Amino acid sequence: MLRPRIISYNEVLALLVAVMIFPLIACAGPASENGSVIPKQLVDQAVLLRERALLDNLSVDIVESLTTEVGARRVGTEGDKRAIAWAQAKFKELGFDRVWTEPVPVEYGWVRGDAKAEIVSPYPHDIVLTALGYSVGTAGDLQGEIVAFDDFEALEAVPEGNSLKGKIAFVAYSMADFVPKPGDSRMAGYGKGTRARTRGHVVAAKRGAEAIIIRSVGTDNNRYAHTGSGYGYEEGVRKIPAAAISPPDAILIENMLRRGGPVVFKMNMTSQITTSIMGANVIGEITGRSDPENYVVLGAHLDSWDEGTGAIDDGAGVGSMMAAAAMIGQMQQRPKRSIRVLLFAAEEIGLIGVREYYKANKINLDHHLLGAEVDGGGGRPHTLISGVGVNALPVVREMHKLIAPLGIAWSEANDAKGASDMSVLGRAGMPALNFMQNSNDYFDYHHTPNDTFDKIIPEDMRNLTAAYTTIFYLASEMEIDFRQ
Repeated sequence: MLRPRIISYNEVLALLVAVMIFPLIACAGPASENGSVIPKQLVDQAVLLRERALLDNLSVDIVESLTTEVGARRVGTEGDKRAIAWAQAKFKELGFDRVWTEPVPVEYGWVRGDAKAEIVSPYPHDIVLTALGYSVGTAGDLQGEIVAFDDFEALEAVPEGNSLKGKIAFVAYSMADFVPKPGDSRMAGYGKGTRARTRGHVVAAKRGAEAIIIRSVGTDNNRYAHTGSGYGYEEGVRKIPAAAISPPDAILIENMLRRGGPVVFKMNMTSQITTSIMGANVIGEITGRSDPENYVVLGAHLDSWDEGTGAIDDGAGVGSMMAAAAMIGQMQQRPKRSIRVLLFAAEEIGLIGVREYYKANKINLDHHLLGAEVDGGGGRPHTLISGVGVNALPVVREMHKLIAPLGIAWSEANDAKGASDMSVLGRAGMPALNFMQNSNDYFDYHHTPNDTFDKIIPEDMRNLTAAYTTIFYLASEMEIDFRQ
């Protein structure tokens, strides 16, 4: 791929002058002489950074590098080890002056193995199936009659016992058909689907089932299956295999069931749980010039599922967060406060990396001044939600005015805790921002073999990076307590 040359700060400055942007800067955001708490020189610098980020392909190049040079990186695998080394080298290449790792022990490892399935009767068909993460295997062919449930709640409503003995539970819930309530996002439909993915194997086993299959949690109609975490079996409950099938195959099974006769399913999975493994959080920091012991924090997760190359989940987060901090660090003057980028391990199996980070750093949580994370692909942000103190709120509203030209609305909620991993720190007291993104086709591709670099939309990635660069530059320069 031809990589666009990274544009320097001075080149952007000259470009802006050439196209007469400076006359617009005075009205692009608040200025201190007009009653704003943000000094005019910071407004000017923030606008320059925003415009540079809109022109610079750095975030896209980082995703390309990660997906090409590393690829799939499920925690504890050889790909994960390559990713940890890659991240350290990339931080140094981008000018981060402090780079380190922190260990993340994981109780279990896992080997995916092979998976295949078929309908035996009444109408023989091959079925596209993938093991859900950390599922046990089938120990050879496993065959049983399918018992279907509309959603996880319907399965859960069955009394515990042996009513499903010898059967294969099938949760047919379709995220694509989910009708949100007013104010809900697509994430509401995703959350409903993940209940069966993460807990279905335990609930089905308590009712005697031999295995559980679910319709893939996604919005597509492609004939591939979405994996995802079913990490953790419950002590004292029989371990049964858990798998996802492609949406078209789920529809096929439903069509057969409507004909009234039994549908017999056969599956064979060689996946197996192994002994404990070790991952690592990778951390890069740009040291502040005058207040280095306090820092703003940008997050993403470095791990991915193992069937694609993890471009949108979460290469897009890695690329945008690394690039945003790097662009701020490459300015003629370093920011006052440090900027820390946290690339977390083991997000996909239960936010394990950030929980280890919190244990290691909770004594310094007060030094985490403001945090945010990208874990929703590379789509453009459309709404900023703050999660700061009442005194800081007017300042964040002023900051928002500088990203409003990117098409980002303001929410009055002020209840943000941070996305994904960062929510652990947010719930522990760290002020946070949530940038709600356009999901594009995120739920068509995530956790599938089709999560690959070609799904990245460069213009959207540049817009995403520009938003974070602008806001976190201001947060790193202003002497404000976002907790107050």
